[in-house]
Amino acid sequence: MTTDDHVYLTLAEGDHEAEARWAYGTGFADPLLGVDTTVPPDVDGADLSLYCQLLGDDALILAQRLIEWCTKAPELEEEVALANLGLDLLGQARLLLSRAGQADGTGRTEDDFAYWRAEHEFRNVRLVELDNGDFAFSIARLLLFATARRALYQRLAAASPDPVLAAVAARGVKELAYHQEYAAAWTVRLGDGTAYSAARMQAGLDAVWPLLDELFTAHEAELRLGLDPAELREPVLAELAAVLAEAELTVPTAGPLARIGGKAGREGVHTEALGPLLAELQSVAREHPGATW
Repeated sequence: MTTDDHVYLTLAEGDHEAEARWAYGTGFADPLLGVDTTVPPDVDGADLSLYCQLLGDDALILAQRLIEWCTKAPELEEEVALANLGLDLLGQARLLLSRAGQADGTGRTEDDFAYWRAEHEFRNVRLVELDNGDFAFSIARLLLFATARRALYQRLAAASPDPVLAAVAARGVKELAYHQEYAAAWTVRLGDGTAYSAARMQAGLDAVWPLLDELFTAHEAELRLGLDPAELREPVLAELAAVLAEAELTVPTAGPLARIGGKAGREGVHTEALGPLLAELQSVAREHPGATW
């Protein structure tokens, strides 16, 4: 249990359960310690690599969006919180993209994937790449993503075809539990606050809801690995509905955002928001290739 529902006070008081689910930097424990990194013989390395790219790109791009709240969040405390969430996701992205380079035999590093791919080569869902909008919009996006991704990681931790992916998921699900808790708390606070805050929160939910479906739409590589995110749709929607009910908000009814030629983020078809984000993310590496510090 957290002290006064405040995770930072809990950490300061030495709550070991909270520490175990906090950022990758906490304790510097290696989630892959003792894990066999050999690709299992019954797993196609190309499919595993692509799947790790899907998940890794989601985490990398949303981490970048969360970090953009530094100096812009409503309070200093929220800047710290959002930065820590971003660092969690960045840690997940590093492990996943590193595994992608191992799995396909190319030896590509996390930096190769992050800095030296073009926009159409990124496989993240469109939900994570949209501009931050206002605070309510970002909280709505975080709520949807964290709820869906936590459910997925729980499944991967228990039944992943790859032990490395299972280990990353087992560590990540502890972090996503807090991400979901944080977003849900703000959703309730805004939804059950003033008429103005409720309207802003509802508008944020209405804006991001059409992008939720992409998280449940299977890519061919996922299906070949025996993974189908569509199975998570109903339990995730039930969790979200429970949060919105407590916040006295309405579950949006808008349908999924249209795909372009049958393709979306998983196939490298993105919104106009991704290009500028990647330009900033990749600028230093491309300006000074091979530099180290």
